Amino acid sequence: MEFRTDLSYTKSHEWVKLEGDVATVGITDYAQDALGDLVFVNLPEEGDEVTAGQVFADVESVKAVSDIYSPVSGVISEINEELLDAPEKINESAFDAWFIKVENISEEEEFMTAEEYQAFVESEAE
Repeated sequence: MEFRTDLSYTKSHEWVKLEGDVATVGITDYAQDALGDLVFVNLPEEGDEVTAGQVFADVESVKAVSDIYSPVSGVISEINEELLDAPEKINESAFDAWFIKVENISEEEEFMTAEEYQAFVESEAE
């Protein structure tokens, strides 16, 4: 299981990379592993507003449909359209398969470092 130290994490298993005033968001390696083989991704539209802690997308695996939560509030500036045709890219490399990029960030969830998130995941598994 991979925990990249250049990213921040949420308790709902999303990762976020803040670069200037843009947040790139995806799901963690732990999340994609727990979900199993992903077969469908439902993403919002560019220009849509997202709210920290609220659902912005969902993914469907052979097991179930799972909601994806935004770690920030702002406006979606870009979506990863590649995932719409190839959701398996999330399973192949969760940290390279980002979902959305958000600008005009007005609010952020409380983030964890890679070390804190790893400890959180390990405590959930017990």
